[in-house]
Formats: sequence, structure tokens, C-alpha cells
Amino acid sequence: MSETAPAAASDARSPKSVKDEKKRGLFARIALFWRQVVAELKKVVRPTRSDLITYTTVVLVFVAVVMAFVTVVDLGIGKLTFWVFGG
Repeated sequence: MSETAPAAASDARSPKSVKDEKKRGLFARIALFWRQVVAELKKVVRPTRSDLITYTTVVLVFVAVVMAFVTVVDLGIGKLTFWVFGG
């Protein structure tokens, strides 16, 4: 276990690249940001039609199950409240 290995690994950027970042102007940084955004968006994998249908079906079924569960719990708590307080 060497003490210098983690320090060297954490300092992955050279001093020159840090200096170059400080020299960049506002518009250059904005342009760099948008280039990086476009590059990341090009990496996005869009789902196919069958994937979308599957995902939509799963979500709708899950929402229906949760709605049914909440309805049953709500009715149960309502009945319990009327039983306890004699409504």
C-alpha cells in the first residue's frame, strides 16, 4: 500500500489543462458546454415502439394496483373509524 498511488490517481489532470481552463473566456466555456450536451445526447439510446408499449403497460398496471390498494386501505380505515367512534 503506497501513499503516493491514491494521490497520483486523484490528480488525473495535468497542470496545463487546469491553466487552459482558466484562460477560456465566457463564450468559449458556453460553446464547450453545448458541444458536450450535444455529444451526450448523441449517446442516448431511444426505446423502440415495442419497448414503449411494454413500459406503458407496466406503468398503467402498476398504477391500477396501487389505486386498488389505496382504495381498500381507505375504505378499511373509514370502516374502522366508524366502528371505533360509532358514526
